Amino acid sequence: MKKVLALLLALVMLTAVLAGCGSKDAAPAGTDSAADTTDTATPADSGDSAAVPASAASGKILTFGCQMYSDGLINPASQINCAWNCMRFGVGEALFKFNDSMEVGPWLAESAETADNITWTIKLKDGILFSNGDPMTATKVKESLDWVRNEGPNGSSAPQKYLPFEAEITADDAANTITIVLPTANMNLLGNLAYPVMEIIDVAAITDFDSGVIGTGPYMVSKFTDQVGYEMVKNPNYWDGAVPYDGVTITFMGDASAKANALKAGQVDLVENITNVADLQSLQADSNFTVDIASGVRCGFSWMNQAEGRPLANDTLRQAILMAIDYKTICASNTIGNLYTPGFSVLPSTLAYGYDKLTNPWETNMDGAKKLLDDVGIVDTDGDGIRELDGQNINLTYVSYENRMLNDFSDAHTLYLTELGIGVTAKYGSSDDQWNSLVAGEYDLNNNNWTTVGNGDPTEYMANWYSKSGADYCNYVSDEYDALYEQLLEETDSAKRADIIQQLQQILVDDAAVLVDGYYNSSMAYSKNVGYAHIHTADYYWLTTEITPAA
Repeated sequence: MKKVLALLLALVMLTAVLAGCGSKDAAPAGTDSAADTTDTATPADSGDSAAVPASAASGKILTFGCQMYSDGLINPASQINCAWNCMRFGVGEALFKFNDSMEVGPWLAESAETADNITWTIKLKDGILFSNGDPMTATKVKESLDWVRNEGPNGSSAPQKYLPFEAEITADDAANTITIVLPTANMNLLGNLAYPVMEIIDVAAITDFDSGVIGTGPYMVSKFTDQVGYEMVKNPNYWDGAVPYDGVTITFMGDASAKANALKAGQVDLVENITNVADLQSLQADSNFTVDIASGVRCGFSWMNQAEGRPLANDTLRQAILMAIDYKTICASNTIGNLYTPGFSVLPSTLAYGYDKLTNPWETNMDGAKKLLDDVGIVDTDGDGIRELDGQNINLTYVSYENRMLNDFSDAHTLYLTELGIGVTAKYGSSDDQWNSLVAGEYDLNNNNWTTVGNGDPTEYMANWYSKSGADYCNYVSDEYDALYEQLLEETDSAKRADIIQQLQQILVDDAAVLVDGYYNSSMAYSKNVGYAHIHTADYYWLTTEITPAA
């Protein structure tokens, strides 16, 4: 039977976050982008007041302090993080978007229909203009989708992951539709088209990226200053209601405390993701500021390198480590301050993939963890406080970086490991260092933060433990997991897919394959200059018309 996805025009504009991130071209889409692979942040001089866009100097200006999250320019094809920024900063919009339940709905599209999940006909909304005044025609949409596939980076974050090179796109300007014919069935195409790299831009208007791209969003770039930020002005041709600000000044701030201090000093009106608990609590206690926190879909976790010859190839050692670490206490500590929700699986408990049905055989029990190792002869024979495996002291190389409290988690894990009798050598650096060591396999534990359902579905994220995916950077191998994952790739029934995903999670838990930090909760904080702002589950929609000035 023909399935028609009637995507309602009245769907509320929903705004959002990850990991997103991805620090370099080859970085995964699930990290800040997943791939957040993880975010790359370069601090600006947070002590300087941001300059007001000259073209908007007489109107209402929003000043926004945020981490840089990319090399700067919002070229959607250059890096995943750049694509995220293009959407986060209100320049680019996609055909579809996610609500707070990560359900996909219409944005620039009006509806979509398919009979077989291979051939999709997408009806575009009428009357939409790009910020330069050119109409968004079906041909323009096709040009945008083709452009990002051809110009985008290679590797695991490449745009062709969301719209394959082999997909054929045809445009019908008279009917205002595009038709996409996929090489294989994909029931989640609309979720893929909601991912930031698939945002629609006016390709014919591309001259240079210093001036930004021409999109359909409420704001457009007036000026970009490398390592400092953006000056934005409102889009005079915006299609979806009034734009509340005449201009926005975006100032890059690479430190959470710098953002909090700038907000308190009145240098900025709005900031995102303050991860210093003391700063966040200070703002929450001050009636001059509002802090909005949302349960997100990011998972902080440490890869456990199970390559042959590495210590964590030993099943019992991994099991004991998970038993020794009290993940609930860490998340509730003053350091983390409940900015993470505790959990033991790789998918957040808020998602509908059966977390409450999972069982954890490695619940916290330090004495039990020590006995587990003692019973198999992983003991300290020379009295130096470190257990030995195959005649060698166990000394784990722990790679981490300063993002979303990852170093704090790694420090806490190290304390528990030390009590267990496991040596740890910390290697804390940049997100690039983290990613490069992960790909090279030069680690034992590697901490990071990923968006788990970046396109509305966890299939891509769960490939991190599928041994044939090329993304199995921890060298985990399970025939049972691989067989189930391959079923997931073919299954189109949503209930059956959810059941498979639950089973995949349980296998990883049983195999002690992953050290989970918890599930990150995103935040926005703003002063009384702002009437309303909200952080949403998806991490893509920051500067929208939803953010309004105080009356």
